[in-house]
Amino acid sequence: MAVGRGAVMVTLTEREDADELAEQLQEQGYEPCTVHRDMLAGEDDAEDVDWVIEVHTGPHGGPAVFDETHLGLLAEDYGGFATVE
Repeated sequence: MAVGRGAVMVTLTEREDADELAEQLQEQGYEPCTVHRDMLAGEDDAEDVDWVIEVHTGPHGGPAVFDETHLGLLAEDYGGFATVE
């Protein structure tokens, strides 16, 4: 099984927002909620990176992909978006 397979990637522009949302998701039962930087190919300015919350498992114990719509709506509250990997 490849890393990221079946995961939902919640992408936000601000680290503080990513950390805050990751904490909220963990409180709701999502796991793991790993926050990391994601520099787009071709980007050479370290300030122009996005912050990604990688979520694999939903509070129901199944894959987080089942909650993509919910995660996407939460991401939109922070000006971000969610995609399935």
